[in-house]
Amino acid sequence: MIADGHDTRVLSHGRRRARSVLLLHGYTHSPAQLDPLAALFFARGYNVVAPRAPGHGLVDPGAHATVTAAELRAYATEALDTAAALGGETGVLGVSGGGVLATWLAARRPDIVRRLVVLAPLYAPHASQVPPAARVAMRVLYGRRLLPDRRSSRGYSYRAVAQYLRIASALPRAFPANGPDRVAAVLAPGDTTVDGELAFGLPERLARAAGASLTLDTLPSQFGLAHDIISRHRLGEHADVLYERYAALYEDA
Repeated sequence: MIADGHDTRVLSHGRRRARSVLLLHGYTHSPAQLDPLAALFFARGYNVVAPRAPGHGLVDPGAHATVTAAELRAYATEALDTAAALGGETGVLGVSGGGVLATWLAARRPDIVRRLVVLAPLYAPHASQVPPAARVAMRVLYGRRLLPDRRSSRGYSYRAVAQYLRIASALPRAFPANGPDRVAAVLAPGDTTVDGELAFGLPERLARAAGASLTLDTLPSQFGLAHDIISRHRLGEHADVLYERYAALYEDA
């Protein structure tokens, strides 16, 4: 059962507009995480789609542990088709695990995704969470459910995280030359959840292959942020400034 206020959002102006944007929330979160940013894009004339990922936003707070890579890919693909039907130009902004799916869409559907912004993308865990030498074993053993599930200190299911890592590991070595026109990645210096080198390195490779404009944005350390750089309650007094910053990165302002 879906928890109140956590289902898919579609913010439509009632007709197809020049621009639409797909917003993909982070692992363990729901579209509610993106409400302020969705409202900002809508006010700027976009049609906005913010779908609920499988196993997320449910009354059972642990249901996300059951999600599979196949379900995530199908959900992202369907959501992109919905967004593309609502706009002449479509782009994707993804957060954490949603950033992995946004990148996968940009690689798989370069004919549609013209803009890509990833916030703290979880292409691989930070070395303090999972040593690099153990990443493949985690992805395979937990991703294929060969080991009993475990939970990290953040409440992350190893089996669920491994599904995002499986998708990330399958990203092409050579990204398409007809990819997005605009790519940006954002990271906070206090993030000890994701591999920072990959968080910037993969979007950079994608942008280079497509000849896209690129911004790699490290947030000011004085903001005191860690992995969650989108939820309003985490951003505090910096929330409105950061939402404007993310929208400007998307629009190449």
